[in-house]
Amino acid sequence: MLAICFDAKPRPYTGAELRSHWIRQTFGLVNDAAVAFCGPADVREHLVDLADRERQAFIYSPLMLHFLIEHFHMPLQEAVARQRLCMAIMRDLLPDLCGAPQRSGDDIYIDGRKLSVSIATASPVSALIHMGLNIDAQGAPVPAIGLNELKITASAFAETVLNQYQAEDESMRSAANKVLAVP
Repeated sequence: MLAICFDAKPRPYTGAELRSHWIRQTFGLVNDAAVAFCGPADVREHLVDLADRERQAFIYSPLMLHFLIEHFHMPLQEAVARQRLCMAIMRDLLPDLCGAPQRSGDDIYIDGRKLSVSIATASPVSALIHMGLNIDAQGAPVPAIGLNELKITASAFAETVLNQYQAEDESMRSAANKVLAVP
């Protein structure tokens, strides 16, 4: 079963955290896991998006809700699908709270302003996903909106997302285990 954890302790995100076993080393969660925490984001040196690197772009938010997910023995394309599943879960939770957000690929926009950043990558032993939602969007390098402006409490939102992702993970595993193989 996917282990989940919301950590109320603020911690910065620089992109260096997107590596195998960081969740285990930081939170003590073994095997597949998803964690969330709040803190500033300043990703420059550890940017893994090649298009962003080529444009010399960066990720910055004074305060962001971060989600990190690690799945072992998962191919990158499946991790991208999991990343988009999680973004769809987030997008589906937002209408009840703030109107009509739009998901475009692996990002969420509200009134043309970017709420999220997201990336999936692979290590030699696992697939890794980072998703961040602005809490405070001041100083972001693109037109952005934050959870504070939407009157959404980051910790409650994080716990709901983690629980729903965990339920989806369990449901997918169950669905895969209940069918007969065909010749």
